[in-house]
Amino acid sequence: MFDSQFSNYITITRKKTNESIRLDQRMVKIRENENGLMAVSYVAPVFEIMDLEVFFEEVISSEKFNMDIGGTGDFTVSFRGIVDGKGKSLPQNLDHKIILLQEPTCLDSRENVQITGFSKFRPRKLNQ
Repeated sequence: MFDSQFSNYITITRKKTNESIRLDQRMVKIRENENGLMAVSYVAPVFEIMDLEVFFEEVISSEKFNMDIGGTGDFTVSFRGIVDGKGKSLPQNLDHKIILLQEPTCLDSRENVQITGFSKFRPRKLNQ
């Protein structure tokens, strides 16, 4: 049997409280678009989904989390929401939730600068 140094879990940890939840990777599918928005699709037994809902219950949008996929190292994401998964015929004891997370599009903070949308306010020139 092949011994892997990687874990079979995805760990999501709140930066504020250091609370964390572990999701079994075999029940997770992750999709990401070019803007860094990740959809973490999680199909699991109802009691695990209830734990997931309780974990994200008091979380506000854009709260920062650390995410670790399989023990490969933490990276920062922002919480965007949690929605019900649709369109799958699942057995009665399984449920489907989708966690929306936003990851920075560029990890170099010097390049994560807002380019458009700045105020057009210009102060009046004094004594000129």
